[in-house]
Amino acid sequence: MREIAGDILYVDLSERRAWREPVLHEDILNFLGGRGLNAHLLWKLTGPDTDPLGPDNPLIFGAGLLSGTEVPCSGRTTVTCRSPATRWYLKTSGGGHWGGELKFAGIGHLVITGRADHPVYLWIDDGRVEFRDARPIWGKDVRETDLSVKKDVGDEDIQVAAIGPAGERLVKFAGIMFSVYNTAGRGGAGAVMGAKNLKAVAVRGTGALRAAQPARFHEAAVECREALLAESGGEGLARYGTAGSVEAVNELRAWASYNFRRSRDEDVYPLSGQYLVERGYLKRRVACLACVFGCHRYTELTRGEFAGCYTGGPELETLGSFGSGCGVSDTEAVIKANELCNILGMDTISCGSVIAWTMECYEKGLVSARDLDGLDLRWGDAKAVIEMVRRIAYREGFGDVLAEGVRAAARQVGGDSYRWAVEAKGLEQSRVDTRSAKAYALAFAVNPRGADHLHTETFAEFGLSPEGRALIARITGDEKYADPCMVEKRAEIVRWHEDCFAVTDALGLCAFSSTALYGVTPARMAELFSAATGHEISEEEIMRAGRRIVTLEKCFNVRAGAVRADDCLPWRLMHEHTPDRPDPDAINAPEELDRMLDEYYSLHGWDLETSWPTSETLESLGLGDVARRLAAAGKLR
Repeated sequence: MREIAGDILYVDLSERRAWREPVLHEDILNFLGGRGLNAHLLWKLTGPDTDPLGPDNPLIFGAGLLSGTEVPCSGRTTVTCRSPATRWYLKTSGGGHWGGELKFAGIGHLVITGRADHPVYLWIDDGRVEFRDARPIWGKDVRETDLSVKKDVGDEDIQVAAIGPAGERLVKFAGIMFSVYNTAGRGGAGAVMGAKNLKAVAVRGTGALRAAQPARFHEAAVECREALLAESGGEGLARYGTAGSVEAVNELRAWASYNFRRSRDEDVYPLSGQYLVERGYLKRRVACLACVFGCHRYTELTRGEFAGCYTGGPELETLGSFGSGCGVSDTEAVIKANELCNILGMDTISCGSVIAWTMECYEKGLVSARDLDGLDLRWGDAKAVIEMVRRIAYREGFGDVLAEGVRAAARQVGGDSYRWAVEAKGLEQSRVDTRSAKAYALAFAVNPRGADHLHTETFAEFGLSPEGRALIARITGDEKYADPCMVEKRAEIVRWHEDCFAVTDALGLCAFSSTALYGVTPARMAELFSAATGHEISEEEIMRAGRRIVTLEKCFNVRAGAVRADDCLPWRLMHEHTPDRPDPDAINAPEELDRMLDEYYSLHGWDLETSWPTSETLESLGLGDVARRLAAAGKLR
């Protein structure tokens, strides 16, 4: 039987050596596992000048503490490194079955440093490590890589995490693909893997995990499963996936369209989960390890121009980025673009965003057909979108410019193009139009990895379910604050959600268990942790651990030079109204954001002028060593 936390496996690609170390009990108590322990390791192993694409940038895979157990929705793996896209802290995560397989091999965390002298892949067989030659598969796409590695190992049931051609070419938003179609997509972790000459990590584990108190653990897991199955939104999530919310978000005027010039799409139904089911594109539902919903999609095109296309997804964010974001309503073209991103290994949010930005540059005359090698990149041109996806992955022509991300592309193109480069901290914003969702706006601004929803998912603020409204009432004292256009109480809503999300990630749970659906409450997570580890922890204590994780991630950026001005939103959202909501408050005005930031920093005990955590705050969270290092660097008030 395996210990539930697993060991830390260190791999030095430069020296071609690997070794295991046990996880310290105090680190599990302080950082829980998964995302939390990843942050702790990254802090210790890096400095303010670590090069994101250099050999010293650790690539850390952290299976959640509960990944590989019977706990529902516990199949997540967090990947942490310094981001090549933003140069700030990066945590990104993927589903599937890879993390559970790593735990079955007795490993909870995999820390990869160095750079191989030629392409390799790692073969981890029940904790034994082999460095295998990947030159024969360098250049292959993700599907081909997955099949080739399984054939080489001689086992079709192993789990493979791999990069595609985009990662090999260091595209700044290249992702790491788990089980082919599950992506750790945001921030360019795939480029870090490519820079290390690491094509894939294959894992086989044959052990079983052991909870410290098995009967109590089983009872807690069953309670979580029953609570999730009773959720009002569970059936829709299972039937229609994440895209089942497309129409609702559209009606709330929070659906980013035409590169965030609009917040609603008149022709959005062909991009909905309901349409995918109705028209027969959805062939089956797919579940990550231990999932009770199966929200992941498997779609296939059997006729028409793209016949033969098959892929996981598309998810809501993908339908938004390649669909409404680019003015495209052709469902089949969006499915094809999604397939290309999956097998070439790219984040669909960033890829669609840089293409939409280019469309606007083309419309306004800052990018010409000559720049695009004759491509007529107009709004709604689905074929042009698909071609640009391919060019970006292979860095062909203008695709080489876009492969650096929209911030770098805007600097190269110049003019006013920065105004419609919808990014913050260098990360392209995910699809929520924050002008119509104020808690999301604050959460995106303070997110250490950039403007994105999967650090602090504040979906409850929309008030779309009785559970969401009840949660807002518990956080704020009144259900009336379940209104996305309100500014009041947004700091409280964000801080609760970020603490909860950090715990969720650390345990390896999906956001659809705790912050997008709500059955796995902090109290239940505390009970699961206590039964799993034998260390009693209360709801208050586990949420405090979440705050410790969030604060440490903030400190990584502070050490790297971050100040209050970096907690911002894209220029367009702070200065331009959308015609779909022309009322005066339908904008993320700088003064409004400043007010929310003041309230947020005050709740955290962070300095209002710099946004830096104070010495007192760090000491109170048990981060005294972090405080001393920041003080030595002149980064502490």
